[in-house]
Amino acid sequence: MCGIAGIVDYNGAEDKRPLLTRMVGLMHHRGPDASGLYMRGPVGLAHSRLSIIDLSDTGNQPIHNEDKTVWIVFNGEIFNYPELRKDLELKGHRFYTQTDTEVLVHLYEEKGAELFPLLNGQFALAIWDANEQSLLLGRDRVGIRPLFYHRHNGRIAFASEIKALFADSGIQRELNPLALSDIFTCWAPLGELTPFKRIFQLLPGHYARISQRGLHIRAYWTPDFGDAGDRERPLTDWVDELRELLLDASRIRLRADVPVGAYLSGGIDSTYISSLVKQNFNNRLSTFSVSFSDKRFDESAYQSIAVQSLKTDHQDVRCTEDDIGSLFPKITWHTETPIIRTAPAPLFMLSKLVRESNFKVVLTGEGADEIFAGYNIFKEDKVRRFWARLPDSRMRPKLLEKLYPYIFTAANKRSRRFLEGFFKKDLSATDSPVYSHLLRWHNTSQLKTFMADGFRPPGDSMDGFIDRFCATLPESFMSWDPLSRAQFTEIRIFLSNYLLSSQGDRMAMANSIEGRYPYLDHRVIEFACKVPKRFLIRGLDEKYLLKRAARQAIPDELVDRSKQPYRAPISRCFFGDRKPAYVEALMSDTQIREKGYFDPEKVSRLIAKCRNRQGRLLSERENMALVGILSTQLIDQQFIRDFPAFPADSSINPTVFN
Repeated sequence: MCGIAGIVDYNGAEDKRPLLTRMVGLMHHRGPDASGLYMRGPVGLAHSRLSIIDLSDTGNQPIHNEDKTVWIVFNGEIFNYPELRKDLELKGHRFYTQTDTEVLVHLYEEKGAELFPLLNGQFALAIWDANEQSLLLGRDRVGIRPLFYHRHNGRIAFASEIKALFADSGIQRELNPLALSDIFTCWAPLGELTPFKRIFQLLPGHYARISQRGLHIRAYWTPDFGDAGDRERPLTDWVDELRELLLDASRIRLRADVPVGAYLSGGIDSTYISSLVKQNFNNRLSTFSVSFSDKRFDESAYQSIAVQSLKTDHQDVRCTEDDIGSLFPKITWHTETPIIRTAPAPLFMLSKLVRESNFKVVLTGEGADEIFAGYNIFKEDKVRRFWARLPDSRMRPKLLEKLYPYIFTAANKRSRRFLEGFFKKDLSATDSPVYSHLLRWHNTSQLKTFMADGFRPPGDSMDGFIDRFCATLPESFMSWDPLSRAQFTEIRIFLSNYLLSSQGDRMAMANSIEGRYPYLDHRVIEFACKVPKRFLIRGLDEKYLLKRAARQAIPDELVDRSKQPYRAPISRCFFGDRKPAYVEALMSDTQIREKGYFDPEKVSRLIAKCRNRQGRLLSERENMALVGILSTQLIDQQFIRDFPAFPADSSINPTVFN
């Protein structure tokens, strides 16, 4: 895995080398093994390399074709590159490296922008065509690898991380109120937005062509739930096909010239992937996990069951509240966005453990909940739609007890009444395209009450937010099954813009670790889109098909355990016995007023509550507000007022290719 950056300017004649060097210097963590530049005419390309395939110097980037008319910088992996290379060699192409990167150069010569549907991988790339004087940018189907850009007066700069763009002092650094409003509603900015004005992301499954005619963006893939599979096909057939697909998805993700390990959370997703690898390909699999000192979040007992069953070489790192508090500034530097959870911090510690164990690559279980319907939000949608048919029923809301038995107890009548009232909100709005997510968005959007009136975007409303999201939906969206609509919404927003970013790419690459995701193989996703919904959620049993596939491969205790969402401690990390000094400074009344993002009086009351209770008994919403406000203050300090908060590696001296 690597970092890429570049500049295209058909009008200027700037010396690009100093800026490109600073850009790769700020992304040294993404690729500490080598760095390189290519500059010719209007284009400059830069690369920082994490060597995983073809470890020799010949694999350093940028890489070119035979006559040096096509150049590429590439971040990611193409898992089917051996098969693609074989076909290209038969067509007469000649290779000077063993990399998957060079395959892309020759595939571009054959297919142009039509190369993307042929790729099985996770990537962000930039290909310069000297003959056409054009640049092609592209990103993988679900957005595993990031790609950001800034355009002004015909000049376009792009990079794997926003901080690299800000290496250019001519690019203004300013928070985007609309993006922050989105984060305080659905955890991430919608669509192309980023937390910063004038900085955009290339969307997953899209490519962009840059030429003297401008920037033109096209989609080449999106999840399609409209092509249903054979409804009469027996469950056993679906199970067998899923096993074969996941086995092959795991197999090709072991392609590397360095050892490959695996994350092991103790849940079904990561344990099943680890079992496939251990039982079929690797008798000495190394696995890694994180445990918590706070037992409410700890899953180490289940991790032990998995390790004992699979007999892997296992290591774990223990995360405390103090760890999260002390690491949080570094976490926001790498996420490059305000966040409303502390969950990325333990994953940073986990990737650090992997790196210290001399690994560069790990397989993980991300994506299974989205494509195989593992979240409670999918079951909530099913229950509420059933309840909405008889809204006065006293029996139907009792199904919620199966989702939240720890709240719906006889001894907790107040919480029971509150939760029933909460789930009854907008109960009859079943025609809404986003019915599945309405409650969550309304609830989270209460965080926006902390935003200062002068900063909150004009006309900000839930209706406006929903309209913006719905404007991007496929034309056939409302013809899909309600579960499919909920899954698509979760994939489009949460998976791509939060989970694979703040908890995935950024926390792994902060320690030069590449995560690989078998569940996000596009063949697995396209298969899951066709599975009859009764095989995804049976009654209120989530991920039913995946559980059937995994059973007998992993212990029953892990298949049958109640789902525990991955979470981490929050308020006591910042207002516990050892409160970090930066919290006192950034959350002071002076700093809140000076930065101007939040209402000082409301923040003051929240902080007083945290101090008085030392973080105990705060509501879920108050915890999210605390993290959201603190992370926003940090982002402002690190990226706007004191950039760069962590300086670029000044020892970088990239090789210039020509």
